[in-house]
Amino acid sequence: MRDFVSRKWPGSTLIATTFLLFIVSLSTSASVTLEENKPNVLMLLFDDMRFDSFSYRGGPVHTPNIDLLAKEGTRFDYAMTSTGLCSPSRAALFTGRWGHKNGLDDNVHLYHSRLSELPLSEGGLIKRAAEAGYYVGYSGKWHLGGQGTVLRGAEFVYGEEHHRERHGRQWTPYEIANQTERYFHGELDANGEKHQYYQTLPGTYEDTHTAQIVDHGQAFLKKAAKEDRPFFSVVSFHQPHPPYRVPEPYASMFNPDELKLPLNHGIERVNKPMSQDDPWWPWHRVGHMTDRDWRKSRAYYYGAIAMVDHAIGELIATAKNEGLYNDLFIVLLSDQGSMLGEHSLYDKGPYAYDELMRMPLIIRHPEVAPKVVTRQVSMLDIAPTIAEWMQLTSDGDVDGRSLNSLIEKGDKADIGREDVALYVYEWYNGSWFGIRALRTPDMKFVWNPGDSRDELYDLKNDPGEIVNQIHNQKYNAQLLKMTNLLELEMKRVGDPLLPKLRHHIAHYRQK
Repeated sequence: MRDFVSRKWPGSTLIATTFLLFIVSLSTSASVTLEENKPNVLMLLFDDMRFDSFSYRGGPVHTPNIDLLAKEGTRFDYAMTSTGLCSPSRAALFTGRWGHKNGLDDNVHLYHSRLSELPLSEGGLIKRAAEAGYYVGYSGKWHLGGQGTVLRGAEFVYGEEHHRERHGRQWTPYEIANQTERYFHGELDANGEKHQYYQTLPGTYEDTHTAQIVDHGQAFLKKAAKEDRPFFSVVSFHQPHPPYRVPEPYASMFNPDELKLPLNHGIERVNKPMSQDDPWWPWHRVGHMTDRDWRKSRAYYYGAIAMVDHAIGELIATAKNEGLYNDLFIVLLSDQGSMLGEHSLYDKGPYAYDELMRMPLIIRHPEVAPKVVTRQVSMLDIAPTIAEWMQLTSDGDVDGRSLNSLIEKGDKADIGREDVALYVYEWYNGSWFGIRALRTPDMKFVWNPGDSRDELYDLKNDPGEIVNQIHNQKYNAQLLKMTNLLELEMKRVGDPLLPKLRHHIAHYRQK
C-alpha cells in the first residue's frame, strides 16, 4: 500500500495518510460485519440410527423433539450415508471426500482393521472452523483416531477417545465372542436377556452415557453463549448403536408382542453375495435368535430412539435458555442405519440394503422456510453445505455438493445432476469388499467386485430388496442404465476402481 500511495501522491503525506485510514476503516468494518454474519452451528450426530422410526416419518416411536426440528427445518427424506460403517462414514461427513481421497476407508482402532486414524492432513470441518475463528466443541463419539479433535483445534472436548493414545493396540471383542457363544448353548444373561442384543440397564436416564454427553453438550452451549465469537458444536451420541441397552422406562416402553415386523424380516437370502452369510463381528452369528429375541431387540431399539429424543429436547431447551436457539443452524443425522433382522442380518456389514444405506437428515436453517426434499442426497454433501454457512476457506476438492439450493428451493431447485446416490463399502475391519452401489428412486445396482455375483433391485415393486433381478432379462434396460450411471458417478469422483468396473460390467452391455 505504501508503494501505491507514494506513486500516486508523492508530495501529499496528509492525503495519503487519510486515504490509508479510510481504507483500514472500511476493512475493519467489513471484517466485523463478516464476523457478525458467521452463524452458530450445532451438529447432533447419532450412531446407527435408522431413518424410519420417528413419528414425523410415521414410525412407531413418539419423537416430539425430533419432530420439532423436522417441522422447523428441511427434511431430507432420502438421505444416504457414504458407507455403512462408522469410521469411513464419519470421515466422509467431516471432509466431504471419499475414502480414496481422505485416506480412511475402514474402521479404526478395532479388531483386524489396518487403520488407526484419519490422517491429520485431513483437517475437515473441525480444523477449518477453528482456523476461521470459531469456538469448536466436540462431545461424545469421534471414532476417527485418538486425540483427533484436539489436534484439529477443538477447545472443548468430552470423551475418552479425544485423549486416547493415537496409535494404540486394536480393541478385540473377546468378551462379545464368549458371550454370544453361550447363547447357542441356551445360556442367558441377567433378567433372561441377551445383552449383546438387548439389555435393561440399571438406574435411570440420568445414569446413562447419553445423559453424560448431554451434560457436556449443555456445558459447551453455556460457555459459548458468553463468547464473543461464533461456535461450532458437535454432540455425538453412541446411541442407538447395538446392542440396544436402555434403562427404564425405555426398556418397557414397547411391547415386543405388538410390534409389526417388515416383510423382509428373517427371510432366507437367495441369490445374494456369499459375504452376507459370514459373521464379520461375533454378534453377527444370529442362529440362536428366536422370533421373540428379534422382537425384543426391536423393542429396545425403539426405546433407545425415545431416549435420544429426550436428550435432544434437553439440548434444545438449553439453547433456548441461553438465547441461542432462534438463530441456531442445526444438523441432525446418523452415520448410517442398522439391521434389525431384515434379511436375517443384525448390526451392519458389507451390503447395501436401504435399512443400512439410508440415514435420517434434518437441517434447520433459521432463515429459510421448512420443507421436505425427496431428492437423494449424500453424507458427503454436508461438509460443503456447512462450509458455505460458516464461510470456511477451502481445503481442497470435495466430492459432495452443497445442499443450500435444495434447502432454499426444495425439489424445484435445479441442481444440475441425476437423482442418484453412490454408496461404497470398501473394507470391514481389514476385509476387502470394494462394493459400489448406485441408487435411483426406482432401482438399485450393487457391484460386488470381491464376489462373482452382483445385485439389481426394483425398489418400486420390491422395496424390501428381497429378489435379486440381476439375471432377469426383463430388467436388461434398467441394468444398462444403472451401470452407465454408476460408471459416470465413479468417474466424477475419480474412483480408482473405475477400470475394474468397466471390465466387470462389459458383459451386461452385451445382453
